[in-house]
Amino acid sequence: MLKKSNIAAAILLSGVLGGVVAQGISHFSHAEAAKPASPFSPIQEARIGKVAADYLIAHPEVLIKVSEALQARQEAAAVKAMTEGVLAYQSELLHDPHAPSYGPADAKVVVTLFFDYQCVYCSHLAPELTKLMKANPQVRFVFREWPIFGDRWPASRLAAETGLKIWQQKGAEAYLAYHNELYATGHNEGALTENDIRTAAGAMKIAPSAIAKDRDVQAELTLTGQLATDIGLTGTPGLVVMPAIGATAETITVIPGMTDQAVLQMVINKAAGLTDPVKK
Repeated sequence: MLKKSNIAAAILLSGVLGGVVAQGISHFSHAEAAKPASPFSPIQEARIGKVAADYLIAHPEVLIKVSEALQARQEAAAVKAMTEGVLAYQSELLHDPHAPSYGPADAKVVVTLFFDYQCVYCSHLAPELTKLMKANPQVRFVFREWPIFGDRWPASRLAAETGLKIWQQKGAEAYLAYHNELYATGHNEGALTENDIRTAAGAMKIAPSAIAKDRDVQAELTLTGQLATDIGLTGTPGLVVMPAIGATAETITVIPGMTDQAVLQMVINKAAGLTDPVKK
């Protein structure tokens, strides 16, 4: 049984389509001196519109297909724009010593993750990323602390600040251990606590007021937020997979959302030149 909203949508779309048809048909009448009149009478045009409306009501799957096609087209356009953003800001993405990273400095492929510890989808992605890292020791992984939920949940920003401080003072191994331990708590969507952060930080003492005044930490958070915006990301997680040298639109992949190990492995291979890049 069709819902009223579907019927209304069908009628609305049919009205739009009917208007387009009528506009296209009546185009000839606007230039009467140069072109013949419409082959359809007003009554015929009204009947055509009704037939279209009746068909769409009887076949709502057409509306679904149109909607899906439009959404796919919009998503493709957004990813294309983000890819262009990555090309424009590739130096900032690839050569920021203040951004935590793990893997060889001379890696041919770089995977950059924009994330928030309170993001539930980032939490789901974390174990996938761990498996990916173990399977790809030749790849460099860059972690962009982007606490977009910091205003709602202060622990989000404190966790990001602490992560950057650990990176500054203790390096890659300590940072990755901290990163993974926070996600292992399963605390997200406001559930992460200051105690979780202190536990994950281990021997490193946390002084929230001092970290909040650390210029290097705050500058890096600001830079990451601006970089994400410049690229076109609107939320977390956001992933960029690209060659470290000679990146092109065909070898860059931007994933604005949740994904899995299999997809990430495929785009790593593409960036490494192990598969033919998909032509756009």
